[in-house]
Amino acid sequence: MGPHPAVAAIRLAVRRVLHDVLTDHTRPPGESSPLVLVACSGGADSMALASALAFEAPKLGIRAGGITVDHGLQPGSDLRADDVVSRLVELGMTPVESLAVTVGRDGGPEAAARDARYAALDAAAERHGASAVLLGHTRDDQAETVLLGLARGSGIRSLSGMAAVSGAGGRYRRPFLHLDRQTARKACMVQSLPVWDDPHNADPAYTRSRLRHEGLPALEKALGKGVVEALARTAQLSRDDADALDAWARQAEASVRDTAGLLECAKLYALPPAVRRRILRRAAIEAGAPAGSLFARHIEEVDRLITGWRGQGAINLPGKVVAQRQGGRLVIRQG
Repeated sequence: MGPHPAVAAIRLAVRRVLHDVLTDHTRPPGESSPLVLVACSGGADSMALASALAFEAPKLGIRAGGITVDHGLQPGSDLRADDVVSRLVELGMTPVESLAVTVGRDGGPEAAARDARYAALDAAAERHGASAVLLGHTRDDQAETVLLGLARGSGIRSLSGMAAVSGAGGRYRRPFLHLDRQTARKACMVQSLPVWDDPHNADPAYTRSRLRHEGLPALEKALGKGVVEALARTAQLSRDDADALDAWARQAEASVRDTAGLLECAKLYALPPAVRRRILRRAAIEAGAPAGSLFARHIEEVDRLITGWRGQGAINLPGKVVAQRQGGRLVIRQG
């Protein structure tokens, strides 16, 4: 008799990603077998992922390791991290380590914790020479991310959710984006894996928590049970569209610059708005505007120098970057 359907589903998802990792990271003969790490909080999603990685990796000649990040945001978080390390070791993983991080304040508590976590995971992946780091985000997480992006109102890139492959050199892989949270929880239950429910996930102080416990259930009540799946599908379609428009903008950029490399307003005006605004955003970032502080309203203001020219003055952008129209050219530079 085969494994429980939930266990079979998580193992298949991980197996597919490991095959991709092997294809993407071909190693010269004689080098040690590749290492894949799992980022594990001890919650159901990441514990299910760890169990599947521990089962599948040896069959493909891959070493399986694990990292848990102690954010230090709750009393006893260090003991919790030690407990997760013990569980990963019991699964047969090596190396396994706990990383303590200091969470700053930039961008709010959720963003600050995420930044600290990824910085620690990046450092660990470099230190161990890992081919990939697996993350346990599920289809439910993806649906929440799409709704948060929708609330920001910053275009289809923010609706495209989390990528299945991201990070430097495609380091981060998310095998569970097509599986729901319930499947991961069920897989832990039938394998008798103890799981820890982070109190932050139920804390109404956090936006994502409110969305999870109030927002999505209300949407499902109003629109039916297919909402999560539809939102996840929206993420993939939006990502495809955003990728295509980004590629178009990169190709079009050369054609709208003059011999001195300045952007020509008339040629920009002839482009579709979605393509033109991408070119403007890239130009602002290249001039030194921090991508995270550059919002849709900034780009719309710069866009009006092209589409609604009334002799207006220079536009101030984040990072002391200034955009102004000069003799039919758009100049974006450090002020």
